[in-house]
This record gives sequence, structure tokens and C-alpha cells, in this order.
Amino acid sequence: MTKTATKPIRIMLVDDSALVRSGIRTVLSAHANELSTTVIAEAATAAAAVTAARQHKPDVVLLDIRLPDGSGLEACRQILKDRPETQVLILTSFSNDSLVYEAVIAGAKGYLMKEVDPLGLMEVIENAAAGRSVLTPDVTARVLRLLRGGDPAEGVDLAVLSPQERRVLALVAEGRTNKEIGDQLTLSENTVKNYLVSVFEKLKVKRRSQAAAVYVQKSGAPKE
Repeated sequence: MTKTATKPIRIMLVDDSALVRSGIRTVLSAHANELSTTVIAEAATAAAAVTAARQHKPDVVLLDIRLPDGSGLEACRQILKDRPETQVLILTSFSNDSLVYEAVIAGAKGYLMKEVDPLGLMEVIENAAAGRSVLTPDVTARVLRLLRGGDPAEGVDLAVLSPQERRVLALVAEGRTNKEIGDQLTLSENTVKNYLVSVFEKLKVKRRSQAAAVYVQKSGAPKE
């Protein structure tokens, strides 16, 4: 990675942790000799991220998935709808096949864990800003595994689910465990499992990742 004479890459940081945002700024500053960047905006919520992206027009957005007011993936979709030339990189602590799949479908340029080493982060930012693909072979393979299973959402309507089943499924799509879902909805883990059995049967899927993919693709439909 070599520093060029081009303008600094304009970056927006989206994470509800001020400590995480500060840490990323420190990393970017420490590697200014390798890559010229400038943090032009920060946001701690999905809504603030969308608004800040409209105002500041960043080149690259580093975006967490879990935000206090909703999913970072929905913010990703809205940011790219407003300004398609923006490159969104998911930077999160959560990883499973369904989340990776949903991020790619939402238009994210890459999916990174927060444990990424600084030089790796800088390289990904540089490639994303240049419009190059930054999906690792592992990420690509995980997405292809889901795609090879066909489109689980085809012919499925979320209206077949009860309101509580939809709430459970929405949390599955965020990558929550059964225990986390139970804690949030004040349900036992066994009750959550029972709801998921019903959800899988109604949606005609066999895996959590498939159910999550159905929700992501269909949740924009009018609710009952």
C-alpha cells in the first residue's frame, strides 16, 4: 500500500460506542503515511448516519450492524439509495452467514470484524474507495452457500406469521441468540425455540440463515 498524491479519503464512522470511534480515528491517524484519510462525520444511530451521509457525502462509511435505533443494514440501504457512489464497509463484532449475506444484499462493499488488524483495515478502505471489491474469499463463499440454496423468499409472505413470530424473526435477522431474543421479549429460551419451529414451518425453511434472508427480503412489504 503506497500513499498517493490524491485527495484524502473522506470517511464517516457509525458506531454507538464513542470509544470504538475514537479507536478507529487513532488507527487512521497513526497510518497517515500509508493512506491519506480524513474523518468528516460520525454517528451513533442509524437515523443519524443517514442524515450525516446526506450532509457530508463521505467516500467510505465504516458501519456497525447493531445500532440503538435499528439495524445498520437498513441504514446501509438508505445511504446507498441516496448516494450510490458511497462505499459502505460493515465493521462489526457479529458474524454469521445470514448477516454476511444480508450485508452483501444491502450493498455493502465489504464485511469486516472489529478484530481486523490496522494495516488490513487501511488496505480495505483504500480498495473500497477505489471501487475495488473487498469481499474476502471466505465472505464470498458464505454468500454463495446461501445463494446456491435458491431464493428462500420466493413465494413466501410474512403475513403468515403472527406479530410475535415476526418480532422473534426480526431479532434472528439481527443475529441475536435465542437467549438474547428471550431476554428482549421477556420469553423463555424454550418459548423462543417453539416460535422458531413455527416460523420455519410457515416460511418453509430449515435454517436460521434462510429465515433471516426471507425477513430481510420481505420486511419492506406492508405490515398487517
